[in-house]
Amino acid sequence: MARQQDMAETTIIITGASGAMGSAAVKAMAREGYGIIMACRNLEKGAGVRESILREIPDAMLEVLHLDLASLASVRAFADAIAGRCAEGMVLGGLFNNAGIINRYFKVTEDGYENTMATNFIGPSTLTEALLPHFVQGAHIVSMVSLTCGMTRLGQDFLTPRKEDFHQLRTYAKSKLALLLYSLSLSERVSGRVFVNLADPGIVNSNMISMGRWFDPLADVLFRPFCKSPENGVAPAVRALLTDKHQRFFIGNPKPGSHRSGDRSIPMRYWRMLEDQGIRFCCSKFSQPAANRLFSLP
Repeated sequence: MARQQDMAETTIIITGASGAMGSAAVKAMAREGYGIIMACRNLEKGAGVRESILREIPDAMLEVLHLDLASLASVRAFADAIAGRCAEGMVLGGLFNNAGIINRYFKVTEDGYENTMATNFIGPSTLTEALLPHFVQGAHIVSMVSLTCGMTRLGQDFLTPRKEDFHQLRTYAKSKLALLLYSLSLSERVSGRVFVNLADPGIVNSNMISMGRWFDPLADVLFRPFCKSPENGVAPAVRALLTDKHQRFFIGNPKPGSHRSGDRSIPMRYWRMLEDQGIRFCCSKFSQPAANRLFSLP
C-alpha cells in the first residue's frame, strides 16, 4: 500500500497515448499506481481512450493533454504546461517517448523538417530536453526504438528534407536511429540523476504496420496473426519505466520463472557509431532548422 501511495504522487508522461501501444502502456502504468499525462495529437481520440481505461481501472489518475510532436510550437506549449504543473507541486517521475509514425509520402512540417523525422526524433528529443529540469531524482526516460535501427546509418545532412532521399522504411529507420543515438548521449549527461533506457517492441499488431500499400489486405491475413499484441509489444518499455537500471536495451518478454531479465547492454555498434561519426548533441534551442541543428558534425 505504501508503494501505491508513493506512486500516486508521481506523474509520468506517455506520448502517443491514444494509440494501441500507448494505451496499453497507460493501462500498465495506471495499474502500478502512477498518475499519467496522456500526450495525444487527437484530443477527441485521447479522451475516448481515457474513458475506456477508466471503465476498466476506475481509480486510474489520467489526464489528456494536446501534443503534436511534428510541431515545435506544440512541443513548447506542452512543455510549458508541464513546467507550470511542476511549479505547482506535480512530481514528474518519467517520460515514455512512445509516439511514432511511418509516413508513406514525403511531407515537410511547418518548421522545415521531414514529417517522419520531426515526429519520431526532433519532437521527442526537443520535448525531453525541455522537461529535463523538471524531472525528480531517479526519474525514468524511456524511448521506443526499432529493430530497423541496425539497418541504416545517418549522413551529415540527414536533417535536411529532400524528396529524392525519402523512402517510407529507410526514413523511419533513420528517425529511430537518431532517437537511439540521442538517448545514448542523453544517458551520459544525466547519469546518476535520471535513468535512461531504450525499448524495442518487436513487430506489433497495430496501425503502425499498415504501409498504405496494395498488399496490406494480404499482410493482414498472412502476417498480422503472428504479430505481438500491443500489451506484449509495450511490455519491454513498461519494464524499463519501472527498473533501477541505466543504459539498458529492453527487448522481448521473459517467461514467468525464467532466469532471463529481458534487458541487455546497448549494442556496442551504436556507441561506436556515436563516436565514429563525431556526433555532438546541441538540443538546448530549437527554431529554424538552418540555424539550430540537433546534431553538429565536425
